[in-house]
Amino acid sequence: METQADQETADQTMEAFAAEVAHWREVRSLSKRALARKMGFDPSYVSHMEAGRHKPTEEFARLADEILNAGKAIWRRWLDYDAARSRSRPQASAPAPRRPEQPYASGSALVVEHDEAGLEFDGSTYRLTMRRRLRNTGTEPITRYLIRIAVDRYPGEPERSNAHYREHPLTWDELALTASCQGEDMRWQAKHDRDAFKEVWLLFDNEHGRFPLYPGDATWIEYAYSVGADKWGHWFQRAVRLPTEHLAVRLDFPTALDPVVWGTETSMTAEAAPLRTAVSRHDDGERRHFAWATDDPPLHARYRLEWRFRASAPNPQQTKETR
Repeated sequence: METQADQETADQTMEAFAAEVAHWREVRSLSKRALARKMGFDPSYVSHMEAGRHKPTEEFARLADEILNAGKAIWRRWLDYDAARSRSRPQASAPAPRRPEQPYASGSALVVEHDEAGLEFDGSTYRLTMRRRLRNTGTEPITRYLIRIAVDRYPGEPERSNAHYREHPLTWDELALTASCQGEDMRWQAKHDRDAFKEVWLLFDNEHGRFPLYPGDATWIEYAYSVGADKWGHWFQRAVRLPTEHLAVRLDFPTALDPVVWGTETSMTAEAAPLRTAVSRHDDGERRHFAWATDDPPLHARYRLEWRFRASAPNPQQTKETR
């Protein structure tokens, strides 16, 4: 049974969460409107959240911690609030099972059977090719698939990075995004278009017809895009946002640059640690190939490969993330 003390604790943790968000927003020199824009929320949402007019949500906590680079501080405040909120709820009946959030179609449940990223660098431009085998385990056809492209040239220096992308925004022309599904070109629609962040719906249709992913079926999709070295950089991160059975990453660099590669893994509740298995290396004439893979990665895990070119002058630290 809910007590007054339980409710007071829930209110206190909600206030602590709002204060944590405000603290990190100010540390990163972002206005409430600017943070809301980066998160893809209504411009007034952050203001309402910090004022206590909106209750915290898990999605908001994850995005705020990620965008503000808060080192899990915001996420821990969310966990405190969620625990206090659970204690304050009436216990007359068991809560209904929570369904995974699936933005693709009502009644859908998308599983990634195979996920492979291939990154090639020619000395000036990075070209990323993503291949995924998707299975619809739900009850409704899936007609679109969401992808994210985010860059941050100066990690740990948000003001400098924001200024850089205001002057040199990531453009659709330079990305040259292409997508296909088993030989059929896929149309795409921009969901969010920011200077350093893009969200895109890949559509299971083109000018010749539609090819939805029906319940019980699986299909391969592939998409690719390019980013110049001045906006990409020396690390590449993968975030597991859907149930995934196999995850693999390949890196392909010019041998003349004498590249070395290492990696880390982390999650919303764990600090960064070395990858549990080593990154393999193979030289093939003028190219040096690196590869790493894992099976059944946990949801919300993040895997990052970093590299250094020992044969070139050091470049400003840059970052890139794809989900």
